Amino acid sequence: MPPLTSIEKLDLLSLTKVGMEKFVHAQGWKPYRAEQILRWMYQRGVTQVEHMTDLSIQDRTHLGDIATINWPTITDVVQSRDGTAKFLIRLHDGASIETVLIPERDRRTLCISTQVGCSLDCRFCLTAELGLKRNLTAGEIIGQFLCVQEHIEKTNKTPPRLTNVVMMGMGEPLANIGPVRDAIQNMIHGRCGLGLSPRRITVSTAGIHHKFKDIVELGVNLAVSLNASTNEQRNAIMPAANQLCSLPDLLAACRSLALPHRRRLTFEYVLLRGVNDSPQDAVRLAGSIRGIPCMVNVIPFNEIPGSPYTRPDEATILEFQDILIRRNIDTYLRKSKGPDVLGACGQLGASARQML
Repeated sequence: MPPLTSIEKLDLLSLTKVGMEKFVHAQGWKPYRAEQILRWMYQRGVTQVEHMTDLSIQDRTHLGDIATINWPTITDVVQSRDGTAKFLIRLHDGASIETVLIPERDRRTLCISTQVGCSLDCRFCLTAELGLKRNLTAGEIIGQFLCVQEHIEKTNKTPPRLTNVVMMGMGEPLANIGPVRDAIQNMIHGRCGLGLSPRRITVSTAGIHHKFKDIVELGVNLAVSLNASTNEQRNAIMPAANQLCSLPDLLAACRSLALPHRRRLTFEYVLLRGVNDSPQDAVRLAGSIRGIPCMVNVIPFNEIPGSPYTRPDEATILEFQDILIRRNIDTYLRKSKGPDVLGACGQLGASARQML
């Protein structure tokens, strides 16, 4: 029988340690082979099975016949004036996604996509205009980290390491919870993965509340996009998300969520001029989240082509923040990164759409 094609082969990047152990057992190999293969991929950056030199030639040949390492391919890099870099990444089936590198002082944060397009239809988000094309596999999610880190190493004399991951790119992470969970497990595993601290990983959701526990149990940070102070507002700007879980039900789920000691939720609130940015909105927001261990990221709208929404003026933005702070809500203004290359929050998808 001829070897399987690369598309039909098992993508080793999509296997967690437990999955790899089951795979190795099925081949009749010793259990230690699982850690060997994972270390080659995550700690040595190997992209070809034949380079795993502590496997016998026979085992490498067998592994290469049935499995592959499907690294995504960077096809374009667009550099922003502020140092942010947006990567257009092609997947093995030709689909494209966008990933954003945000350098800040001693941190290098990678904003990762979890879907091709998005399953929700938030009115202020460019990705939503794509619709959902498909979910990403665990290998495609973590592969974004691997190929961007390799790009950094090839283009810098003293390459910095990626330090943080935010799953805030294209897609709704909790609508693709299985692969997202598997990718996170490979990111945080010390011996067989990337060895990232769970505290350096944030997963952002529009509010699929019945999956919150899955994320919290991994020890990573959870960010919830509220973006409205009333249920009517949220229906207007986030209709699909609010149909899945109304604002009152979402806040109740956040209030009842058992967080680890000294951990808190992040609430994200995109400010839209004349829609949800009034002092009354700020007062309502503060009242609705009082008592929840949380902080608020206020995100002035990053304008996108053809959108009916605009960014509030600076005085309105600062007043909104001040009202929350005076009500003892830890509140931070999210500084837009990469808006000139459509790389900021809510702007991803334009380049990927051209590749579809």
